[in-house]
Amino acid sequence: MSRSMAMKMQVLAATLLGLMLLVGSNGAEAKGCIKGAVVGGVAGHVAGHHGVVGAAAGCAIGHHLAKKKQQQQQQQQPKPGQQQS
Repeated sequence: MSRSMAMKMQVLAATLLGLMLLVGSNGAEAKGCIKGAVVGGVAGHVAGHHGVVGAAAGCAIGHHLAKKKQQQQQQQQPKPGQQQS
């Protein structure tokens, strides 16, 4: 097997392992992660064949942004017993 083929197999194995861990995790905790991982993986691959690193960073950023958006939505909703103006 050539060296480039071996490297591709390692990247594929790492990506599959990451996806297995992601699927096995709690779905509520992974909001934004999949979308961020896809975008980060593509960007990392284009930027220098660092797709796995990009996917991990994209997952973290996507999760953070989704959590921030959820908190903003919760703050905008009126609390029970509170009158809307």
